[in-house]
Amino acid sequence: MTRSALLLLTDSRFPAGAHAHSAGLESAVAAGRVHDVASLHEFLLGRLHSAALVAASFAAVACQCEDPATLAELDHEHDVRLVSPALRSASRRLGRQMLRAARATWPGPRFELLASLSAEGPHQPLALGVTCAAAGLPAEDAALCAVQGTITAPAGAAIRLLGLDPNEVSGVLAKLAPAADRTAAKALTLARMSQLKNDFSLLPALGSPLLDLTAEDHVTWEVRLFAS
Repeated sequence: MTRSALLLLTDSRFPAGAHAHSAGLESAVAAGRVHDVASLHEFLLGRLHSAALVAASFAAVACQCEDPATLAELDHEHDVRLVSPALRSASRRLGRQMLRAARATWPGPRFELLASLSAEGPHQPLALGVTCAAAGLPAEDAALCAVQGTITAPAGAAIRLLGLDPNEVSGVLAKLAPAADRTAAKALTLARMSQLKNDFSLLPALGSPLLDLTAEDHVTWEVRLFAS
């Protein structure tokens, strides 16, 4: 295990495609629900309690999985948790990009198993989990990477969409750090429970109906800055 690998994976310059996605923030900005640092904080906190917990749980399980049938089951379980077709498509696009970057960075046989799951590519949390394993990182780090990615992508998008002070946005992320750590720890517990009982339907299935609806609207926009 190398701690440098963790830093590389969480670096915004790692070419996993997250910079092209706002995770629903572009729609929230257009609707006026996010308009300043305070409302960004609330948006990201909501992400921690929903999408981040789900993604981190799946990434933690995938990090420890070497069985093709189990990976396929995980991919299906994550798929049914994404109600919006637009969000399912975005997750698989991000999974494909993560897979390309990871193959070049940490070549290994497990990526072939991942690539065979779907012609559209694996879901992003699975790709992240397998990438962490290839980088020699444990499930704890996979969960933390997933949590961080879930909030840092929309935080970065807020700077571009609203012209917020990057220093203030960094301050928001710093304030959310304790909650992010708790989310990652909870995700790891849920992942281990599902593995112990060999029942991945026990993994969290939290969502945001409003983000599901706005994601479907967002893909119809003729002009948009972000892919999701």
